[in-house]
Amino acid sequence: MPSPVTHLTTEQIDAFGAELDDLRRRTVADLGERDREYLEKVVRAQRGLEFAGRALLFAGFLPPAWVGGVTALSLSKILDNMEIGHNVMHGQYDFLQDPAFDGNTFEWDTACPADQWRHSHNFQHHTFTNIRGKDRDIGYGILRMTEEQKWKASDLGNPVYAFLLATFFQYGVMAHDLELDQVVAGKKDWSETAELLPEMGKKLGSQTLKDYVLFPLLTGPSAPLTFMGNMTANLARNLWTFTIIFCGHFPDGVATFTQEEADEESRGGWYLRQLLGSANITGSKLFHVMTGNLSHQIEHHLFPDIPAHRYPEMAVEVQEICERYGLPYNSGGLAQQFGSVVAKICKLALPWSGSPTGRPAVEPAVQPVVEVPRPGSVGTVPTPKLRAVA
Repeated sequence: MPSPVTHLTTEQIDAFGAELDDLRRRTVADLGERDREYLEKVVRAQRGLEFAGRALLFAGFLPPAWVGGVTALSLSKILDNMEIGHNVMHGQYDFLQDPAFDGNTFEWDTACPADQWRHSHNFQHHTFTNIRGKDRDIGYGILRMTEEQKWKASDLGNPVYAFLLATFFQYGVMAHDLELDQVVAGKKDWSETAELLPEMGKKLGSQTLKDYVLFPLLTGPSAPLTFMGNMTANLARNLWTFTIIFCGHFPDGVATFTQEEADEESRGGWYLRQLLGSANITGSKLFHVMTGNLSHQIEHHLFPDIPAHRYPEMAVEVQEICERYGLPYNSGGLAQQFGSVVAKICKLALPWSGSPTGRPAVEPAVQPVVEVPRPGSVGTVPTPKLRAVA
């Protein structure tokens, strides 16, 4: 397909980047008490839902109480994972200088240790967004998600792998940093990744103990029902998170890039890669909150350390800028975006899924960035020092 950016000159790409930089600058200058109040409101809601869910499960032998408890607990876990944990660990609220919301030290209610997530997500994914061979979020080392990935017989299981990843998503995210696919392929020695296991085992153990031993035992005779309730709430959180993340990264029209395209790029070129490698999901205000505003994945990739509740208002200006520069702005309803993701997963399971159709190309991409050491990965994505395109 034709590239949507070949009509732009180097000067226009630089101007595009300057406009987005200006939007970022104006938004940062406006951060303050409004953002603190929003975060504290969401935290209160999350804690209230968790308390209500746990309390209702004490009466879980009554079907309405069990359903109500599971629903409240599911919503609590989704808010903790997406609107609080994900966004706080991006450093979006570091400007508050509140230790409770420090992106470098915050821990969330899921199996993946926060420090390991900060490395695999904040550093690897947001630095090398949609660069094949660099961004391990393309398929999570399990799925074939682009036609440029060479087909293997094991790819016939693509739909099954996707279903299992969605069902056990918190554990998939936990194991992501181990890079087991690279170990199996002989491209990485097990000793290089085994050092992550103690921290991973500690976090997995504490989560398992809390959800499947401690809280069930506290409900006495209702323990089996509480166990099932906690399992159902975790499943709901896993399926929802998988759906929103995949709708933001893999529907029709989202581009991937080669490593050669990622040698150098201007600031505007970096913004173009984020734009072309993302998709939004339309919905209500409540829907956006429940996605952690990752329904505005385009804005999240453009401005990962800006408080996510600002994305809806920023999206209006981003879309207007894209229209003026003749650039695509991939947005659609949840059913539309998820339907295209499911179709892609099934199509790419087949050997005759097609030869590469081409992607939107940007000018050369990002300079190498020094990897963040472990532990102590920063909560915000590093801003690459970008050279102008010659």
